[in-house]
Amino acid sequence: MTTTERPDPPRTADERTSLEGWLDFHRATLALKCEGLDDKQLREASAPPSGLTLLGLVRHMAEVERSWFRRVLAQQDIAPIWYSEEDPDGEFHLTDEDTPEAAFAIWREEIAKAKEAAAGRSLDDVVSRPVRGDYNLRWIYLHMIEEYARHNGHADLIRERIDGVTGE
Repeated sequence: MTTTERPDPPRTADERTSLEGWLDFHRATLALKCEGLDDKQLREASAPPSGLTLLGLVRHMAEVERSWFRRVLAQQDIAPIWYSEEDPDGEFHLTDEDTPEAAFAIWREEIAKAKEAAAGRSLDDVVSRPVRGDYNLRWIYLHMIEEYARHNGHADLIRERIDGVTGE
C-alpha cells in the first residue's frame, strides 16, 4: 500500500513554481523507492561492490538539503549531521543504532527547513561562499533537482535488486 503522494510537477507554471514542483516530485520519488521496505532491506547494499543503500541515500539527501539550503543559502553555521572530516561519507556508514525512523524524520525536517530558508527569497538572490564562490537560489534548486534525479536512479536499481519493484 502506497502512502506517499507524489505531486505531478506543473506543466504550465512560472519558473519558481516549476522548480519547486520538480524538487518536490523528486523528494517524493525517493520516499516511494523506500516505501514498504523493512530495516534490513533499507540497509541492503544490493549492487556489489557498491555499499550504497536506500537508507544511506536518505541520510545523504538530508545532508545535501541541510548543506545547500541552510548552510549555503541561509548561511547558518551548523555542523553536518553524519559526516565529518574524519569520515566524509559518514551518512553512508550505518551502525546498528541508526534507524530508518530517525533518518526519515531528520530528512523530512531538513526538507521543511530548506523550504523555510528559500521562502521569501528571489531566484536571483545571490549568496557568497568564501572558497566556492557565488550561488543564486535558481542554481541551488537546479542542483538539488539534479542531485535527487541522479540518486533516484541509484534507488531504482537498488530497489529492483531488493524485491523486483520497478517504476517511476
